[in-house]
Amino acid sequence: MPADVNDLKLVESILKKYSRKEDTVAALQELQQTFGYLERGHLELLAKQLSLPLVHITGVATFYTQFKFTPKGTYHISICRGTACHVKNSETLLKHVERKLNIKAGEITTDKKISLECVNCIGACAKAPAMMINEKVYGNLDEKKIDMIIHSLE
Repeated sequence: MPADVNDLKLVESILKKYSRKEDTVAALQELQQTFGYLERGHLELLAKQLSLPLVHITGVATFYTQFKFTPKGTYHISICRGTACHVKNSETLLKHVERKLNIKAGEITTDKKISLECVNCIGACAKAPAMMINEKVYGNLDEKKIDMIIHSLE
């Protein structure tokens, strides 16, 4: 269950709007928009609200890549893995960022400041290899540029 009583009340007020199996995705989207991610308690409450097995709700939530199960950091880094970035060595840059932050894609630093994910494309092919931090695009990256960018976040 959500840890905070106020969070529980907010989740319950959101879920009051949904009563059918067909509402599953819409309810998950609203929960994620409100909290930034889905925690297990959200899924349990939704399953109860819709009278569905938890495995159904979890199956829907894990099927769609839009749903996240960990909170985002203050700075959320999205490493592009699209074709243009892949060809220009984004895999090596991803591994560099993981080592530098001591986290893997899909994780968040222990201080909750920086989270990291891989994405299929950020639409910055002309700047490949590229990444986004929150909504800002950084392109033509190499390890040295990434080090400077990450240092500026700390």
